[in-house]
Amino acid sequence: QVQLVESGGGLVQPGGSLRLSCAASGSIFSISTMAWYRQAPGKQRELVAGMAPSGTTNYADSMKERFTISRDNAKNMVYLQMDSRKPEDTAVYYCNARRNYGRYDEWWGQGIQVTVSS
Repeated sequence: QVQLVESGGGLVQPGGSLRLSCAASGSIFSISTMAWYRQAPGKQRELVAGMAPSGTTNYADSMKERFTISRDNAKNMVYLQMDSRKPEDTAVYYCNARRNYGRYDEWWGQGIQVTVSS
């Protein structure tokens, strides 16, 4: 099993920046890709960005200019840099890890609140 713990959320002013962190533990060798999703009130969960161990990234449309995903394989960490925050970025952000070889599986963090407000 893989455990994911997010940190770094909170309140940020419009136009401000935050960096979310996700620490992976447990069966970390099972992880192929890691990603960030978010879910705003009244909306479905959506992909923000994902990254393979090779460094290949995948951003959702309209996310690439303001979101940057990075990964530290040695520390089993994945980060999400969020710049130029807007009120519509307010959501619960979830860390996700996925196994794409052999037996497919995926794991989720508990989610962390990000609120963009003055």
